[in-house]
Amino acid sequence: MNYYRNQIEEFDDIEERYELVIERIRQIKHETVVAEPYRDYFAHVASFISKIGDVLELVRTDGLTDRGLPELQAMNHGLYSDILGDSYLNSYANYSYIERKFGVDKGHSEDDVHRIAQLLCFVYNEIRGMTVYAFEGRIVDITLLCELFVELYFMFQDSCSVKDVESVVYYFENDYAEFFMSYRVREQLDPDLTFATDIIMNSDLQDISYLYKYGEYVSSNEIDTAIFLGSMSDSEIEAMAHTFTEGYRLGFEAAGIDLSKKKTVNIRYFLGQERMVKAAINQFEQMGLRPICYRYASARINRRLMGRVGYSSSVPNKQLEYDHRMDEALFMDKKLMERKLEVLRQAYKNMAHEASVYAGPAVIEVFGENPFTPESRKENPVLDERQQELGVSYQTASAQIINEYISQDKCSFTIIAYPIPEIGDNYRDIFRATVRINTMDNDLFRGIHQHIIDELDKAKYVRVKGTGVNVTDMTVMMHDLADPAHETNFENCVADVNIPVGEVFTSPKLTGTHGVLNVSEVYLGGLKYKDLRITFVDGMITDYTCSNYGDEDADRTYIKENLLGGRDTLPIGEFAIGTNTTAYVVANKYDIVYKLPILIVEKMGPHFAVGDTCYSWSEDNRLYNPDGKEIVAKENECSVLRNSDISKAYFNCHTDITIPYDEIGEIYSVHEDGTEVAIITNGRFVLPGTEKLNEAFGNS
Repeated sequence: MNYYRNQIEEFDDIEERYELVIERIRQIKHETVVAEPYRDYFAHVASFISKIGDVLELVRTDGLTDRGLPELQAMNHGLYSDILGDSYLNSYANYSYIERKFGVDKGHSEDDVHRIAQLLCFVYNEIRGMTVYAFEGRIVDITLLCELFVELYFMFQDSCSVKDVESVVYYFENDYAEFFMSYRVREQLDPDLTFATDIIMNSDLQDISYLYKYGEYVSSNEIDTAIFLGSMSDSEIEAMAHTFTEGYRLGFEAAGIDLSKKKTVNIRYFLGQERMVKAAINQFEQMGLRPICYRYASARINRRLMGRVGYSSSVPNKQLEYDHRMDEALFMDKKLMERKLEVLRQAYKNMAHEASVYAGPAVIEVFGENPFTPESRKENPVLDERQQELGVSYQTASAQIINEYISQDKCSFTIIAYPIPEIGDNYRDIFRATVRINTMDNDLFRGIHQHIIDELDKAKYVRVKGTGVNVTDMTVMMHDLADPAHETNFENCVADVNIPVGEVFTSPKLTGTHGVLNVSEVYLGGLKYKDLRITFVDGMITDYTCSNYGDEDADRTYIKENLLGGRDTLPIGEFAIGTNTTAYVVANKYDIVYKLPILIVEKMGPHFAVGDTCYSWSEDNRLYNPDGKEIVAKENECSVLRNSDISKAYFNCHTDITIPYDEIGEIYSVHEDGTEVAIITNGRFVLPGTEKLNEAFGNS
């Protein structure tokens, strides 16, 4: 679909508004009516917007097709240059820099300068989102942001107060929440928005020029991925896609959900993977599913912290993403949260049919990025306690709205992961090893898992203890089985929704579950944690620490803001034993354990998830293991509250934390009579029937 033409039709005066505002902005960079230290800011941002105007003109006239690869690369670099590498140190998108730059303003107090700097830095970062809007031809988004910029520019020609600037930003977010949020919902549900699908299906994917059609930052990761996949045979690409799409189909089959009633599937991917995605689109269409490929949200009003949901490329600057993760602290209040919920509900109501035929996401993750430990900076916006509470409440309420229109018990998903070139010189070998791991024998693991489940179903509780420097010592309480002959606590998980194969998992009882969970190093949500230690009492987090910064307060704040999402506590939502020893050996062979995604890492040892259970919003679905037993441990003392107070039942997060085999001293089940049966001892499987899992260690 031509986004530009579509938006002109919906906003009949938008072209005139755009022409007026872009012409005015092109003049700003030459004007001196705003005094320093603000003049340079407005001149710089005006220059950037002028570049965006040039890109939009190329899109409007179909001029991008005439650009050769060197021109496209130069254009791409020019649009992102001021936030790349050391350039970010002197960028107006950097809160620390802009505050230093504005610090010479003697007309405002120090606190006022701090606030003005934050607000203008936020605005510039939002304006940087115009880059992708221009390539999509989204003239409305661009015009609205341009008008915001010009309004601020006129304010700074005279003396203005902090409250004036705050008011402009606040009412921009409030007044245009309906536009930005409604369009985001449409992106997620409407298969007729085909910007990315058209690139995938209509481009020559052997010519890497296609990567520059998105407007995303293009690094060597995207280029080398596209080149490598371009060197693979059609049969290899088809097989990779089949593993992905068949896992999706099997997820519906395992859950007893009728896929034939669904019409769309959301495909999330990383730029450079288009050959595989194209094959997957063709395979999904054979299932009767049309693709929906939407970009991660650019506007802050549609984002939460650092997560990118949708197709993406390499993050140009991770420190920038971290610095701006709480930008809504600048304008969030109860009135705006209520406004957002009102808009969200109406948006889904308007798309009710599209929501009802949406099948769920099919996700291709990537791994191999260098671990990132952010620098904590005092100039960055931070949500206060009240705003954190509002954010948590909004997440709960918005999840309820979404579940009302996209019932989770009628959807499924699948996730698979592949490395990116940043992983190192062995990229291609690691990629091919990952393909082998993703296609391991389900039947073999299904039988081995059954031996583990049969033993764990006899347990009153399970003990997990670390070894060496790992001080993990967890007691995990199991649910009682009313009919052991027909019921089970653990799901026998092979490669369907979660690829690759291998884990058995349950939702443990919270009452009686206690102890310390410790991991020497782990990568969660794109952030690195060193010596992470979490204490549980009755299944709830009561204490936590790590050694990222060497300062207890800074380390605790880091965990609370990111792992706990600003909450005071979270429950254990899952306990699992990963069985993919082959993945573990490959990871150690190439020294990439801490570069792997949780999708693979969770299969490489026991893991605990904090947050919701694996069955949140679908607890009433009846699920059965291959042996015919019904899985009955699908909720806990928190999720059961959905029947009385749903706001207390869900946390809308689920973060897996895995202890690698070499940090495990023992895992054993403890029966009602005190009998102890070992599952793992000193990092090796010892339960009869699981011995084959140790063969991978012998081949290392």
